[in-house]
Amino acid sequence: MTEKEKMQRQQLYDANYDQNLLQERTIAKDLCYEYNLVKPSDLNRQRDIMQKLLGRTKENFTIVAPFWCDYGYNIEIGENFFANHNTVILDGGKVTFGDNVFIAPSCGFYTAGHPIDFDRRNKGLEYAYPITVGDNVWIGAGVHVLPGVTIGDDVVIGSGSIVVKDIPSHSVAVGNPCRAIRQITAADRLTCWDRQ
Repeated sequence: MTEKEKMQRQQLYDANYDQNLLQERTIAKDLCYEYNLVKPSDLNRQRDIMQKLLGRTKENFTIVAPFWCDYGYNIEIGENFFANHNTVILDGGKVTFGDNVFIAPSCGFYTAGHPIDFDRRNKGLEYAYPITVGDNVWIGAGVHVLPGVTIGDDVVIGSGSIVVKDIPSHSVAVGNPCRAIRQITAADRLTCWDRQ
């Protein structure tokens, strides 16, 4: 079994020394680099690079440079996807975003993790667990989502949160570790910003 197959099966794999994975990451990093140097007004060139880099896009999406990822082909974005400056996606595992997802600046989605024991970690081994984000999700600035997390539909994640466990649909979630603090209700349609 190849290291890539192990990665895709959520097993420990050699991320640091496997030549095939190193080459795939180099290709993705070169595309990210190219993307980050494109003039903001050149929307067609931006779109072409992202469609080459990402595993799946829909028709309408915006990713504001700079943007970085590991492989690209493990990232799928839905319709009306928006990611602001400094989005980082470490996509050894699949990262799937639904429709109408809004990501504020300086957010990270990290499917990769390392063994706690230093023997395996020093050999370059890691694991990659998928991240799934539902439809109609707003992720505030500086949020970090860790391996294996699912964020449901119609969720707001407060700025600065560290998401280590699944977040249920129709909720506002905040904190470190991030947790749902309340449901989104009809009353939320009456205000534009909740300072709780």
